Amino acid sequence: MHTHFFARPHASYVSRRDFLGQAGAGFGMVALSSLLAERTATAQAPNPLAPRPPHFAAKAKSVIWLFMNGGPSHVDTWDYKPDLVHRDGQTVQGFDRFTGFFADQVGPIMRSPYRFQRHGQCGHYVSEIFPNMARHVDKMAFIHSMWTDSNNHSPALMKVNTGATRMGYPCLGSWVTYGLGSESQNLPSFVVMYDTLGRGLPKGYAQNWGAGFLPSIFQGTALKPQGAPIDNLYRPVDLSDEQQRNQLDLFRRLNRRQIADRPGDTELAARVETFELAYRMQMTAPEALDFNREPELIQRLYGIDNPDTKAWGERCLIARRLVERGVRFVQIPCGNQHWDHHGGIEKALPLRCKQSDRPTAALVKDLKQRGLLNTTLVHWGGEMGRLPVIQNEKNIGRDHNTYGFSVWLAGGGLKAGHIHGATDEFGHKAVENIVNHYDFHATLLHLFGLEQERLTFQRASGLGSLIDGQPARVVTELLA
Repeated sequence: MHTHFFARPHASYVSRRDFLGQAGAGFGMVALSSLLAERTATAQAPNPLAPRPPHFAAKAKSVIWLFMNGGPSHVDTWDYKPDLVHRDGQTVQGFDRFTGFFADQVGPIMRSPYRFQRHGQCGHYVSEIFPNMARHVDKMAFIHSMWTDSNNHSPALMKVNTGATRMGYPCLGSWVTYGLGSESQNLPSFVVMYDTLGRGLPKGYAQNWGAGFLPSIFQGTALKPQGAPIDNLYRPVDLSDEQQRNQLDLFRRLNRRQIADRPGDTELAARVETFELAYRMQMTAPEALDFNREPELIQRLYGIDNPDTKAWGERCLIARRLVERGVRFVQIPCGNQHWDHHGGIEKALPLRCKQSDRPTAALVKDLKQRGLLNTTLVHWGGEMGRLPVIQNEKNIGRDHNTYGFSVWLAGGGLKAGHIHGATDEFGHKAVENIVNHYDFHATLLHLFGLEQERLTFQRASGLGSLIDGQPARVVTELLA
C-alpha cells in the first residue's frame, strides 16, 4: 500500500538545513554545503508526471469531460416527466419560491415543449432535441438524482470541478494526474479546450482547471480557440534545436542544484519538468492537435463540415486524438453559461443541443469502434439543472434547480444502458438514490483505481484531498 504524500509545508526552521541557512548570517550553510557537494552534483530532479500505479486495479485510464456550463434543463432533455404534461399551467402547492435564483419570477408548472421517445434496449426516454445522442443510450449510464447545495453558477462550478465552493482547491483533473501521472511524456497530462462561441470563459475562469494547492505541473493546459492553440509552441526561427537543447540542459543543471538544497520544493521540480515538457511538445503537439490529418469521413462524422457543429466537433475529435496518445484528462467546457436559459428557452435550448449533439454522439461512437471506450470515461453534464415551473412569463425560461438534475457517463468501467436514481414526479427534487458531488467524485476516483482517503497532499493547514474530509460513498450501483 502506498499513499500520495509528496511535500511538507514550507514553514520556518522545518529542518536543520533551514535553521543553518537562516542562522549566523548563513555561515552554517557554507559548512553544510561542502559536506553535501557530492550529493548536490549528482542530484536528479524527480519527474512529477512519471506514470504511477493506482491503489488497486483501475477500469478507466482517461477522461473526456464535456461540461455544459449554465445548467442544462434535465426535464427538457434526459429526465422525462409526463406529470408536467398533465399538470401544465397548474400551481405546485407549497412550492418554495426561493428554490430558484429569482424568487419574484416564479410561475406555474410548464410542460416540456419537446417530445420524448424511448430509445435503445434500455428504453431510456430522450428528448427529440438530441436525435444523435439518443442512438447511444445503451452505452451510457444516467444519473437522474444529482444534488448540490450551491444555487449560483460560480460556487456550483467550483463544486463540480473541485469539490469546494471556494477558489484555491485542485480540480478533479489535477487530482487524477497527480495520483497517476501521465502515460504520455510528450504531451500535457491534462488538457482543456474551452469553447467560447463568443461568450467567454466559464465563471471562475482557469480556477475550473487549476491545481490549487497541488504543484502547478498538474493544472490543465488550456488551448486557445483561435490562432496558435498554445503560446510559443513553435521554436523561434533564429534558434536551432541544438542551441535550445543546450539552454535547457543548463537550466536543468542549475535547477537540480537548487532541488538538492530544497528537497521539499515541489514547485521547483515542477518547473524543471515544465521546461522539458514544453520542448517535447514542440515535436509532438502540432501533430496531435491537427484534426485535418483525420480522413474526411471521420471529420464529417464529427460535424466539422457543418457551421453549427464545427466548433464543438473539432474539440471532440481532438479530444479523441489526445487520449489516443496517452493524455490522461481532457476537459471541454462550453462558452460561459451557454445552457443558462432563464428566458427564451423554447428556441435557445434546441440551438445549444444542435451545436453539441452530433459531435458528442460521434465521439462516443468513435471511441467505441476504436476500442477506447472501455478505458475512456466520457462525462456529459453541467453544474445544476432547471426548475419545472415557468420563470418570466413574458419571455419563458426556467430558473436554477440544484435539488435534482441529470448527468450521463459512458465507458470507463461503468454499466452501459443503466439508469440510476430519480427525481420526483415534477423533476424538482432528487428522491431516490441521491448522489452529491462527494459521492460523484469518490466514484470517479474509484474507476481510476484511486482511494479517496489515500489520495492526499500535505498543505500548510494539514492533509488535503478531493473529498476533503466530507462523507462520501462510491456509487457501486454504477460500476460494471
